[in-house]
Amino acid sequence: MALLNSLFSLPASSLVLLLFLLLFASSYFLALFRKSSLKLPPGPVPLPVIGNLHLLDFKRQDKSLLKLAKKYGPVFTFHFGFKKVVVLTGYEAVKDALVNFTDEFVDRPSIPIFEQIQHGNGVFFSTGELWRTTRRFTVSTMRNLGMGKKHIEECIHEELSFLIENINSFQGKPFDLRTFNAAATNITFVLLFGERFEYKYYWRA
Repeated sequence: MALLNSLFSLPASSLVLLLFLLLFASSYFLALFRKSSLKLPPGPVPLPVIGNLHLLDFKRQDKSLLKLAKKYGPVFTFHFGFKKVVVLTGYEAVKDALVNFTDEFVDRPSIPIFEQIQHGNGVFFSTGELWRTTRRFTVSTMRNLGMGKKHIEECIHEELSFLIENINSFQGKPFDLRTFNAAATNITFVLLFGERFEYKYYWRA
């Protein structure tokens, strides 16, 4: 209220100048937003400063993004404040991006939980040139080990059943995230040595 009184107490020329500056700034940022969004997928219109954060439930971000995907499609643009990101939802969208548009999606934003697990390393969680090098080496090596053949598919399905059984044993309680690393490593061990190991042996002191 005090702010409004202060504004109305200004001379008419000052109010006109302030209004002009606000209109100019709004027009400038709107034009800038439209120009920067020409090559981006559709998405909700962002608010100044906060972007689309007002649409996000921070306790269940996945549900918020899935809700937006129903409106804008499996590939849409979302503004985390000043940070623009392209969100992919669904298996087909993610597969298409990582297989057919690798260069466009090579610089993915850092996700804290993945940083905690992999520290920015690995095929799925690295970015940039590190990701290209890791992917090239991994694909070449896995092909030599039989990737694409029925044997490796059976190994993956078997390990997946062990992983699901392990997760279910915690009955909804927190568990060590390194279990996912152990499951992936077990597949490699089976291919190389013909044997897998219990998850608990991976982080014994």
